[in-house]
Amino acid sequence: MSNLIKQEEMETLRELIKGVDTAMLTTLTEEGLISRPMKTQEVEFDGDLWFFTKKETDKYKEILHDQEVNVAYAGKSYVSVRGRAEIVEDLDKKKELWSKAYEKVLQTSYDNPDIVLIKVKAEAAEYWETGNFTKRIAFLYKRMTGKNAESTHVNETIELDK
Repeated sequence: MSNLIKQEEMETLRELIKGVDTAMLTTLTEEGLISRPMKTQEVEFDGDLWFFTKKETDKYKEILHDQEVNVAYAGKSYVSVRGRAEIVEDLDKKKELWSKAYEKVLQTSYDNPDIVLIKVKAEAAEYWETGNFTKRIAFLYKRMTGKNAESTHVNETIELDK
């Protein structure tokens, strides 16, 4: 895949998730998959997604056990990002991404050793444009009548091999 195509795909994802305040982070537990809402960081998407959490949470432990995650966004479009998560304890990065809102929500400051970042390196993404009403209706009609809905192309998949 050329760098130009990668850049165009990254720009598409950047635009689709821009302004979506909350994402759903899905991790794997011993019982199966679990999703929870996470505050989206206000940084330019470059293939990595960032979230704050505390070490005492289940998601922290789940990521230490299995790094495969999914992050879903619902806004002007729907985006599902598959990737690998890692725990980042870099104080400078935490300070860079920190805002006063986190002090209230997490009831602490960025330099608390219990506060860590979850970095999700995107590997692939699938998105559904909500702007094309005709495609959505055609897709739903074909699905309801048992016909092949694949030809309506309501979604796109992007492989992000960085």
